[in-house]
Amino acid sequence: MGMLKTLRTPRMGLIVVALILAAAPLAFSNPYQYDVAIHVLLNAMVAVGLNLLMGYAGQISLGHAGFFGLGAYVTAVLSANYGWPVYLSMPAALVVVAILAFLVARPILRLSGHYLAMATLGLGILISIVLRTEAGITGGPDGMMAPPLSVGDTPIYDERYWYALIAVLLLITVWLALNLIDSPVGRALRAVHGSEVAAEVVGVHTLGYKVLIFVVSAVLAALAGVLTAHYSGFVTPDLANFIYSIEFVTMVVLGGMASTYGALIGAVILTLLPQFLTGVDELEMMVLGLILMVVVIFMPTGLVPTLGRLMPGGRR
Repeated sequence: MGMLKTLRTPRMGLIVVALILAAAPLAFSNPYQYDVAIHVLLNAMVAVGLNLLMGYAGQISLGHAGFFGLGAYVTAVLSANYGWPVYLSMPAALVVVAILAFLVARPILRLSGHYLAMATLGLGILISIVLRTEAGITGGPDGMMAPPLSVGDTPIYDERYWYALIAVLLLITVWLALNLIDSPVGRALRAVHGSEVAAEVVGVHTLGYKVLIFVVSAVLAALAGVLTAHYSGFVTPDLANFIYSIEFVTMVVLGGMASTYGALIGAVILTLLPQFLTGVDELEMMVLGLILMVVVIFMPTGLVPTLGRLMPGGRR
């Protein structure tokens, strides 16, 4: 309980997360454990961004894996097919995803409820189809190679360096999310979530704020995809699979909507769950479904917010 109380104090929580990330490698004894930890951090990055959209703005997205996969493919195509340096292809991929997210956000975010869910689902599926069918550019269903990230002329393959890089980027992501939440933008997002009509009455440009946070959330998903591409050295259309979109949403719901640290914990649980079910893959979805049922029934606001209500103060 003391840990949860600390996590609900934003700045102290960030320090605790930084200490955990710094100390975790002490428990790793082989590259596989580093690999699992890296995927936990990448998923957490997507979950933190998606939590801003779902938890604070109240806008559901079932297509975020599309932005994840698109970010991975854009940097892979630019660097592998067109010879762009990786340090240019990575930010270029984020810009492409930001532009796409901005263009589709205005019409999509005029919808609400299940109409919005279906629209974002369709967007994610469309991106996945394009990645599979444009074989001349993307390699089709077989995927394509992505050059490694390099420092000077030295490629980075060591998992320890990748862990350190992604851990730092995740900390920056959490810090930015916490500051955004406490800014006027964050207050506007909470107003939009509470009642769009009431927010409009007091002068909040609801569509503008929804578009802004949709783009931010999409770019964070793309950043995780970009890092995944150059870390793994290979990308396939499966990165944009609908199932991954559902997993990202589940991470947010499980950890706790409108809880930045809840999104982190949800990502940890759902990424590590398959590791504990190795050899019984058919049980993975059953166990996941059981966990979701328990959380929805007994902890409808998610793990962190529900447990956090047992102690005073805090809202993260």
